[in-house]
Amino acid sequence: MPRTFVVTQKALLFDGPELLLVHDSKAERWEFPGGKVDAGERAVEALSREIREETGLSPTVEAPVFTAAKRRSKKRGKFFVYYRGRVEARGVELSDEHDDHAWVTPEGARKRLERRRQRRALRRAVDDPAP
Repeated sequence: MPRTFVVTQKALLFDGPELLLVHDSKAERWEFPGGKVDAGERAVEALSREIREETGLSPTVEAPVFTAAKRRSKKRGKFFVYYRGRVEARGVELSDEHDDHAWVTPEGARKRLERRRQRRALRRAVDDPAP
């Protein structure tokens, strides 16, 4: 088992029936906004900070909907936590980490998301929308 885990959090941010995807400019793929938890940060505060930095939005973060782990090496791993959330405004201001964004239906998101864990998080958020 890895000795060190990096914790990454992502948010499925809904505004009505649509949710926000951002396009990672380095990896060239669509994803949910979010990022790493810094040492000493509370989880939800870290996620809210990352979303503000990446999109300029102030989210309401609700319940976690999905978790996943990935081993990167014998000593390092990555732990993912996906939350459901919502926003009241769509005025996205992207950071340089992303080069595009889209408000899409869950079906539209399924078509754009390449990673299985992202699609599983989406399915959980849509199938069990209660916060």
